[in-house]
Amino acid sequence: MIILKKPIVTEKMTAVGSLKNPQYGFVVDIKANKIQIRQEVEKTYGVNVEGISTMIVYGKKRNRSTKSRYITGKTPTYKKAVVTLASGQEIDFYKNI
Repeated sequence: MIILKKPIVTEKMTAVGSLKNPQYGFVVDIKANKIQIRQEVEKTYGVNVEGISTMIVYGKKRNRSTKSRYITGKTPTYKKAVVTLASGQEIDFYKNI
């Protein structure tokens, strides 16, 4: 099971990442728990995790009108984890680019 799927790199998460105790967001597997997420972040990025908040983001219904018909759909449901690191530590998502 792949626990960390991708980091959430948005304007809000970038601003929160530059605080005294930085926070970073990740899209994680929907079955993963906080212990598994903590171990994976510490192993992958080599940082100390102080706290984790998880939430399930439910998909929204979307409607689109085309020339021939009306299309309805739904965005996928996913689990989001906000990881708080120890003071003075950071994760650089752009070092491999």
